Amino acid sequence: MASDSDLIKLYSQRILALAADIPHRGRLDAAQANVKKRAPLCGSTVTVDLSLEDGRIVDFAQDVKACALGQASAALLGKHVIGRSRAEIEGARDALRAMLKEGGEAPGAPFEGYEVLEPARDYRNRHASIMLSLDATAEAMAEAERAACA
Repeated sequence: MASDSDLIKLYSQRILALAADIPHRGRLDAAQANVKKRAPLCGSTVTVDLSLEDGRIVDFAQDVKACALGQASAALLGKHVIGRSRAEIEGARDALRAMLKEGGEAPGAPFEGYEVLEPARDYRNRHASIMLSLDATAEAMAEAERAACA
């Protein structure tokens, strides 16, 4: 069982500040793809709307209904998402998953900041919420690419 000091560390001031200021919050009216993902254990949800041009994100919005950790992760993604390719998004997603599950390094440039979520490694029930924004964005990019080829 987590001690009070462990929970205080987990919900640090930086995490709470990120959660309070999520870039690109909301929905897009004319997105090329929309994906909603849900974390089954905690019920957190993220809906991502995006549009691509030349394989890169040019318009992006996210509707985030998650715990502070999921919101902080969405905020970090929101800071870096515009102009990113699917390979970059998938690389950040895979690095974040490895950081949480295998003790790997936090995602590198241009996705700086995810190290703030390292204390969540010990809280497996929070991992899915933390992954939602990157998972939904990668899936939405794949969906937009498929639609462009159809």
